[in-house]
Amino acid sequence: MSFLGTIVSKILHPFGSGEAQAAPAPSGSASSGASGGASSPTSTASTSGGGTSSGTVDVEQVLNDLAAKNPQQLNWRTSIVDLLKLLDLDSSLHARQGLADELHYTGDKNDSASMNIWLHKQVIKKLEENGGKVPADLKD
Repeated sequence: MSFLGTIVSKILHPFGSGEAQAAPAPSGSASSGASGGASSPTSTASTSGGGTSSGTVDVEQVLNDLAAKNPQQLNWRTSIVDLLKLLDLDSSLHARQGLADELHYTGDKNDSASMNIWLHKQVIKKLEENGGKVPADLKD
């Protein structure tokens, strides 16, 4: 499973239903630039606690719920490192550089501040493309 697929799966399918295991395939194709299949993850989204009446997953609610249960103060809204920590994923520079490669980052991966900002925006964008309801203040 791709790193992005893992992120999308943990947020859009936080309870890991059987159908959710198949969800990362559309995420992987979305990261390569294609957006086909982006609506398929919503079929299982309504089974999670973060679902909305339209069947999409409320990304903000899922992440705020995780943050409330986490002993650390993590700012997932602006920090890719904190978002990854909140999801209990590797947030090391090496892992973020791998995610940057997966998402076709063309900037300098040694400029971690710029890369981190770009990664956060891209992850939020991919969550929305894959059926997540993203807060307006996080959209470009």
